[in-house]
Amino acid sequence: MNENMTCVHPGAKLGRNVVVSPFTTIAEHVEVGDDCWIGPNVTIFDYVRIGCGCRVFPGAVIGAIPQDMKFQGEESWVEIGDRTTIREFATVNRGTAASGKCLTRVGNDCLIMAYVHVAHDCRIGDNCILTSFSGLAGEVEVDDWAIVGGGTMVHQFTHIGEHVMLAGAAGVSKDIPPYVLTARNPVRYAGVNIVGLRRRGFSDAVISEIEGIYRLIYSSGLNVSDACREVDRQYAPSEYRDKILSFIGQSSRGIIR
Repeated sequence: MNENMTCVHPGAKLGRNVVVSPFTTIAEHVEVGDDCWIGPNVTIFDYVRIGCGCRVFPGAVIGAIPQDMKFQGEESWVEIGDRTTIREFATVNRGTAASGKCLTRVGNDCLIMAYVHVAHDCRIGDNCILTSFSGLAGEVEVDDWAIVGGGTMVHQFTHIGEHVMLAGAAGVSKDIPPYVLTARNPVRYAGVNIVGLRRRGFSDAVISEIEGIYRLIYSSGLNVSDACREVDRQYAPSEYRDKILSFIGQSSRGIIR
């Protein structure tokens, strides 16, 4: 412990130009990449890897043991990608052996806002935003570019697809397929995330294709299986059609209505 009351274990591996602020604790089995800023009063427990160019704000806790009764003290990890920001009092827990993963991962260029909780064995893709006071239960998957609204609670094992815009203060217990905009609580399909897709360079033709696919799935009066077969019949194979059908076909919880 040095004179400014920062406690960095001598076994921790810190990259170049890493700033560790006062009253922060970093455990032995921790790796922090180059050009990171670790703010005051941060706790980084054992078995954490943080990429380059990240910022961790005061009060955040990364790598605490899972809040899961199945956890037996096994070695498991948290991985944070490059250029990700973790804001005040957010918590990211380690993985568990029971999941078969032993890893909680947050991708590159993510924003984890204040008071967010990411539970054991979650997988967060790249360019995701988890808004303040949202919580992910164990083994939730969030694909690239998804935005989870503030105060949203996500049930364990749920899968949120890429480019989803998820309403705030929602309860999520079903999978949310890609490119979708949601509303209400419990959460419901509210259309395609047109504004988000345009901001990310999707053409009008692609957006129109996605809208047509979801019109069949959600507005045709068919059940989901029959609607997917109709999508397969009416739409030629494409990146976006195939992603939607694959997501729905692999959903173990079923998709939102």
